[in-house]
Amino acid sequence: MKPGERILGVEGGGTKTAWVLVETVLGANASAWEFRVLEQGKLPASNFRLTSPERLRAILTELPKQIDRAGVFLAGCGTEEDRCALKQMCLEIWPNAKIVTGSDRDSGLAAALDQGDGIVVNAGSGSSVTGRRGERIERAGGWGHILGDAGGGYFLSIHALRLVLREHDLGRSEMDFTAKILRVLSLNNLDELVRWVQTADKMELAMLAPVVFEAATGGDGRMMEIIEEGARVLCEYSEAVASRLHLLAPKVVLIGGLFQRDSIYTHAFRRRLKKNLPDARVTTAERAPELGAAWLAAELGDHITVREKLARGEIDSLAAALTEQRNPRSENLEKLSPREVVQLFVDEEKFVQDALRDAAADLTRAIEIVAEALRNGGRLFYIGAGSSGRIGVLDASEIPPTFGAPPDLVQGVIAGGVTALHRSAEAVEDDETAGALAMQRRGVKDRDVVVGITASGRTPFVLGALSRAKSSGAKTILLTCNPAVAGGADAGRHRSPTPATTIDLVISLEVGPELLTGSTRLKAGTATKVALNIISTGAMVVLGKVRGNLMIDLHTTSTKLRDRAVRVVAELTQCDYRSAREKLEASGWNLRDIIGRP
Repeated sequence: MKPGERILGVEGGGTKTAWVLVETVLGANASAWEFRVLEQGKLPASNFRLTSPERLRAILTELPKQIDRAGVFLAGCGTEEDRCALKQMCLEIWPNAKIVTGSDRDSGLAAALDQGDGIVVNAGSGSSVTGRRGERIERAGGWGHILGDAGGGYFLSIHALRLVLREHDLGRSEMDFTAKILRVLSLNNLDELVRWVQTADKMELAMLAPVVFEAATGGDGRMMEIIEEGARVLCEYSEAVASRLHLLAPKVVLIGGLFQRDSIYTHAFRRRLKKNLPDARVTTAERAPELGAAWLAAELGDHITVREKLARGEIDSLAAALTEQRNPRSENLEKLSPREVVQLFVDEEKFVQDALRDAAADLTRAIEIVAEALRNGGRLFYIGAGSSGRIGVLDASEIPPTFGAPPDLVQGVIAGGVTALHRSAEAVEDDETAGALAMQRRGVKDRDVVVGITASGRTPFVLGALSRAKSSGAKTILLTCNPAVAGGADAGRHRSPTPATTIDLVISLEVGPELLTGSTRLKAGTATKVALNIISTGAMVVLGKVRGNLMIDLHTTSTKLRDRAVRVVAELTQCDYRSAREKLEASGWNLRDIIGRP
């Protein structure tokens, strides 16, 4: 290996695909190698067995192209045939690179133990235990969520859901945990929960594990029993591996999201393991598995030092955004009475009106762009993260019932997917490639229009989506509350700045600093929602979806909407309420059909 080689490390599992691009440099004494981190990020899950080859290829294609070596280690890639198939796929993407492939067990082992002996216990969406002594490797667990994965997130979630239904069946009682699960999933009753589980995949179920830990931490004894059972099984596997390898005082390294996120699980495991392996040295991994993947690709036998790439300038760039500044009118916010707080918020709304008024010309142009795209068979996409993403999904979801549009005509895309709608998932906004991949999955074409929503104007997920959409020929609009990007999208924390040519139209809503510093769900959120109301409603008006100010294509799917349809028909056909209802019933509640009659 030579100095300056670019090595890509990839570790994929049921939750995410984590990657890191490093450059090899000689250490200060010129006798040891170091990794200098150039880029890193996360993409959607990539289990070799559960992810289709087409989907897996699309994920890998989003990774950096200019590399010399790659180590790609995925969950489910367990056999020699699997490794060969994965290597062939990687060579199609990086034909000139040296490729090493394998299971996420391998990269986890490398990251946790270097070349030393010990046991690695992995608890994420799935689970596995892997031990090494010299050249000998022993494994336990990790057979997938149907047959194994005891102690992983899927295991904990399934046990908790079964307990909920068991308590209901035996005593018709509802546990406190039941209410937590329903609230997290935005469901209303157990019947809806059962229907959700029947269509949920492994990952969706595993992502309920944090709710189990939250309940246990809050004193729920039944949830604590489930956690203890998961720890017990993982300890049992660890003891079996230690016995087969004759490790009397093994180093046991814990990796995976459950151990990293929830100290209660680490404590439960450590306490149980000490009973049968009192001399075991339990620790958590200091390096991420994707660095282990890069380490294996480097084919180095020595310990690798990792030198992080500093990004102070990028952080300063974000801090300079107007939406991150302090508002002088609310510097004594904690001293105000409730009445004074209300008055302050009401007064602050004038900045929303001013911002919308100043952006009137750009909003007009946005209506024209969207209407033209929809008229020509295109679709409208809203892209956002956090509050911006939720606002986009909200507006998109209202279009079908209001204007009788097909559900795919206007789509809201939020970083982190459906889970981010009701639980905070802010970290997912930092991945440009995930945004690009979201556009690819939805097949964005040149007839479509994509509206990126980011208060700061710098969210990587959004800018990555806009860049990919533009490369597909789609029209692109950036909706921001940071005037600094009005002259062209500044990518800020991006791997590479997004050029102004990526954006066809920038709409800048200059609402100023928030009353609660950085909380863009306030004025920025209000201005964004109104702007989307204007764009989507205005486009539908241009497309002839209203008569006067009445909806003429609404879906009559509820008592309220049927009543509204009757009143619309009565108004437009100058008949009484009863006659209007009879007309609608006779036409199968086709409002447009009646209005179109002579």
